[in-house]
Amino acid sequence: MSVQERKQRERAERERLIVATARELAEQQGWDAVTTRRLAERIEYSQPVLYSHFRGKCEIIGAVALEGATEMAVALRAATAAADGPRARVTALARTYLDFAARNPAVYDAMFQLDGGLAFAHEDTPEPLKDGFAALLESLEGVAGDGVHPGLFTEVFWASLHGLATLTRARRLPPEDAERRVELLVDRLAKF
Repeated sequence: MSVQERKQRERAERERLIVATARELAEQQGWDAVTTRRLAERIEYSQPVLYSHFRGKCEIIGAVALEGATEMAVALRAATAAADGPRARVTALARTYLDFAARNPAVYDAMFQLDGGLAFAHEDTPEPLKDGFAALLESLEGVAGDGVHPGLFTEVFWASLHGLATLTRARRLPPEDAERRVELLVDRLAKF
């Protein structure tokens, strides 16, 4: 291994450590607790080292969002692949999405609530975000209904899931009805 390759590997490892530490701190104490000073202290590097990887908190949030989008896409595909039939796939998709949001609130916020400097629904949208949407579309395009554009249907279904996730987390919706909401969403929106 050349010196250049070793330096690149070490740089990538530092970057993973910064992102993992930011995620951990955000999940424990919220995104307000994530500062470059705190991150530098936790990973035992100087603030200039952090700034050599990320220009600031916005870019760190973006890196967490990209990582989260990748993880969510993997979880969605695994859940839907194990389901038998369209209704079961869409139900598994909804449950998995809501479970991911509930289990990873800081990551979910980085993905959809906070400014991570990432473009959505544009040509320059990063691949992990496109793949996250594709993981939704793959299970939903066949149940959009006649004359309904699958991408548009996926956006509406996703918006519904996002609303359920954020309203449930904010305790605006009673948790005991979570499963009935999923059933209603699947039964009313999807065409089987």
